[in-house]
Amino acid sequence: MHLKPFLQGFGIIAVIISLFPFVAADYWWIRMFDYPHVQLTVLTFVALMVYFFRFDLRNWRDYTFIGVLGACFLLQLGKIYPYTPFANVEVRKNTVAIPQSSISILATNVLQKNKEYGRVVNEVFLQDPDLLIFTETDKTWQKELRKGLRGFGYNYRMEMPLDNTYGMLVYSRFKLLDPQIRFLLDDSIPSMHARIILPSGELVRLHVIHPTPPMPPHDATSTDRDAQMMMVAKMANEEELPVIVTGDFNDVAWSETTRLFQNVSGLLDPRIGRGFYNTFNAESWIMRWPLDHLFVSEEFRLVEIKVGNDVESDHFPLYAKLSLEPEKAAVQELPPPKEEDLQKAEDQIEKENRKDQKEKAEGKE
Repeated sequence: MHLKPFLQGFGIIAVIISLFPFVAADYWWIRMFDYPHVQLTVLTFVALMVYFFRFDLRNWRDYTFIGVLGACFLLQLGKIYPYTPFANVEVRKNTVAIPQSSISILATNVLQKNKEYGRVVNEVFLQDPDLLIFTETDKTWQKELRKGLRGFGYNYRMEMPLDNTYGMLVYSRFKLLDPQIRFLLDDSIPSMHARIILPSGELVRLHVIHPTPPMPPHDATSTDRDAQMMMVAKMANEEELPVIVTGDFNDVAWSETTRLFQNVSGLLDPRIGRGFYNTFNAESWIMRWPLDHLFVSEEFRLVEIKVGNDVESDHFPLYAKLSLEPEKAAVQELPPPKEEDLQKAEDQIEKENRKDQKEKAEGKE
């Protein structure tokens, strides 16, 4: 195989893949190209350097190729740059946390077929969080986690164990007010919502979601996932209390959908300016992305964020500790959502409604 034609072929593929995420279509085989931006950035940079230093640039084709591949690299880099330590942070660091106004969270997609219940329980003991989020939990996971965590103060619960990999459990040491298990789009895909009372007496609004991935056999499009994200974004935008949204979004942090979620919700991403915090796929050290998310309103400061240990799931747990400091909110407040972003969110929700009506008419539900 000749190196130069190979690099040119790779360059053409890289350009096509880079442009796919800008296509306004929800098909899974298009949306899947939202994911590998880090890998594509590295490969594009390597190809660019090899081509530049290995071959003499003799004609306009060489210069055109270098220019196009360079533009592709910059486009890819622009996507992931905010999640590097070189960018400015969105959620500022807390320096003196007040325990009564702090909350620590451990979010774990346990992998329903995983039988290593003890490893998940040990991770809870190791991190010692105030709030536990478990997704992909069936009744066996509910039973084992209840047994393993008995006597450790997680007395407040929202539980919806399911056998379809969308079961969800929320356990808290802090009191939950008005806990709700809602089915925003589908009667088999729950989301959880509550107000949390911190030890200081301050209230915080919690939303937990786990939408379907845009991948057969789950869903052939990203329509349902995107619509659920937009519905929760609107809830967060209209909420007067400080807000935390967390869960397995089945979407990467830099996708157009997640960026729209942030723009509409006005929430901040603690990873920006700090790192990727890749939680999936725990079974591959190359193909990993940040699928488990934590977004917070401007009243919060970050004490700590990290990826947890291997619990034999295909996801790593995500741990974060937050400090509620409303008096400093204005320093990191995002601008209000633009009308065009609000309209995009409404359009996405309406698209899902039309899809749902069509499926019902065709007898698919």
